[in-house]
Amino acid sequence: MTLLIAGDIGGTNTRLQLFHTTAQGVEPESSPQSYPSQDYPDLVPIVAEFCQGLKQKPQRACFAIAGPVANNCCTLTNLHWQLGGDRLAQALGLASVTLINDFVGIGYGVVGLKPQDLHCLQAGRPDPMGAIAVLGAGTGLGEAVVIPQGNGQYRVFPTEGGHTDFAPRNPTETALLDYFKTEKQLKRVSVERVVSGMGIVDIYHCLRDRLAIPESPALAAQWQNPNLDFAALIAQLAFSTNDRLCRATMDCFISAYGAEAGNLALKLLPYGGLFIAGGIAPKILPLMEQGEFMAAYRDKGRVSAVLDSVPIQVVLSGDVGLVGAALCAAQG
Repeated sequence: MTLLIAGDIGGTNTRLQLFHTTAQGVEPESSPQSYPSQDYPDLVPIVAEFCQGLKQKPQRACFAIAGPVANNCCTLTNLHWQLGGDRLAQALGLASVTLINDFVGIGYGVVGLKPQDLHCLQAGRPDPMGAIAVLGAGTGLGEAVVIPQGNGQYRVFPTEGGHTDFAPRNPTETALLDYFKTEKQLKRVSVERVVSGMGIVDIYHCLRDRLAIPESPALAAQWQNPNLDFAALIAQLAFSTNDRLCRATMDCFISAYGAEAGNLALKLLPYGGLFIAGGIAPKILPLMEQGEFMAAYRDKGRVSAVLDSVPIQVVLSGDVGLVGAALCAAQG
């Protein structure tokens, strides 16, 4: 058994958890611990504090970081941290430290989740050695590819798929594209502009201002509040009230999300599974189950039937990045 430190490093919080290796993968040895990142000059003192009182010393660590990672190094702009795996390993007395991008961590993590951490949208016909696709809308839109290597090993390849071109499929999305180009002064519109938290708010404004769907007075009065998460509020009102504009907004968002899931599935044929991660999907699960997501996913003309064999799961666990970091560390 090998002890591993897994970390999810963000500009606001750093979350650490201890795992141990098993024949099947990894199992948690402790509960996640959270530290305010801004209160520390570097990652080393956080990890050192985390390790205080441990009965056994961990051997390896992997940290998933909200930022670009190259050659096992990363500079976090918001924190002014300069992290290097070799330096961290030496300073912490570990055999190795691996740094990965946070969405790569999610890619590793989806293969280690328990059934209770997932919600099935389509059973499909799983292929244990098939490619795995990960798609996740949150602040932005992340996409990754996971390739099984055999013997429980995986390789995760990050992509910039969220920045591919947004292609409207109907009059509403055509109006949305024009809204981005005229109101936002964008020469090019990516899928991420629509399928993300910021996309929800922009869809709302477009449907209100361009398609004249009336806004409720109660919500109109809230726009001056700088502390509100309007994407979350729109989503909440869409399934908790009869707010027509909020519901139309989420229908448009979910349809675009499903269409992009189908696009990714066509490019990869991920018969090992398509995982819908990110912070938005678990919060709008009742809406995603109502059919619009899967209808847009399957709407691929004469090749639609190809997508019926892809297993599709929504990731419910907020700890998928920690699990992924642990699995990456376990691979050495």
